[in-house]
Amino acid sequence: MDLSTIIGIIAGFGALITGYLLEGGSVTSLGQLSAAIIVFGGTMGAVITSFPLSDLKKFPQWIKTAFTSQSFGTTEAYETLVRFAEKARREGLLSLEQELETVTDRFTRQGMQLVIDGTDPEITREILESNIAVLEKRHKVGISVFEAAGGYSPTLGIIGTVMGLVMVLGNLSDAEALSHSIAAAFIATLYGVASANLLWLPIATKLKMKDKAEVSAMEMILDGILSIQAGENPSILKEKLKTHVGSMLPSEAKSEGAAAPSGTAASESL
Repeated sequence: MDLSTIIGIIAGFGALITGYLLEGGSVTSLGQLSAAIIVFGGTMGAVITSFPLSDLKKFPQWIKTAFTSQSFGTTEAYETLVRFAEKARREGLLSLEQELETVTDRFTRQGMQLVIDGTDPEITREILESNIAVLEKRHKVGISVFEAAGGYSPTLGIIGTVMGLVMVLGNLSDAEALSHSIAAAFIATLYGVASANLLWLPIATKLKMKDKAEVSAMEMILDGILSIQAGENPSILKEKLKTHVGSMLPSEAKSEGAAAPSGTAASESL
């Protein structure tokens, strides 16, 4: 689980409720079914109108991504590429063909297969960069959905408040009930603004960060594969890869004798 997502949402809503209670408010007064239906139902309808159903079917997957911790195999990819570079230096590129059976990541396996098959370096780069571009395009759909929800929900909150005030103005005879009705009307605005700034937009930002992390892992793999294809010294390859991962690498991955697991990066999660 991605604890920062869970802790952040709980802390955000918890702070709002705690502050409200400290001012003498009651939790029960925050519960307005009609306001929730207007804001959340209206937001859902606007989002469904804005995006194809074929994309919205991935909504559970986007939620899972936001709430699941992922490393994208950066360290494993680093170690695997260094191992490949050292073996290719000693035994040649063809010796890596059997090693591909131990690689579970499709992106790495595809790139190394192109190298082993003798594909032109520029064509190899174009194919792998195209894969990265497709991944980013797919990720942007999920990000856009949550950003759209974050844009629609405050507006739906205002609409809900206006609708509530219309009902209030239609019945001005009871002064005591009037104050309660006005307070209830503004709950819709609270739902809309709070959900946008504590739920929809933060999740969109989290998906953006995970998109950048996965793309960075794939770019590191791309640089490593092209370096292996060019026959560069493994020491040079290590320095190139370190510019991508930096301090994320554990100390043993930076040492000369680091063991190499079979997994690599780029899980294509979003």
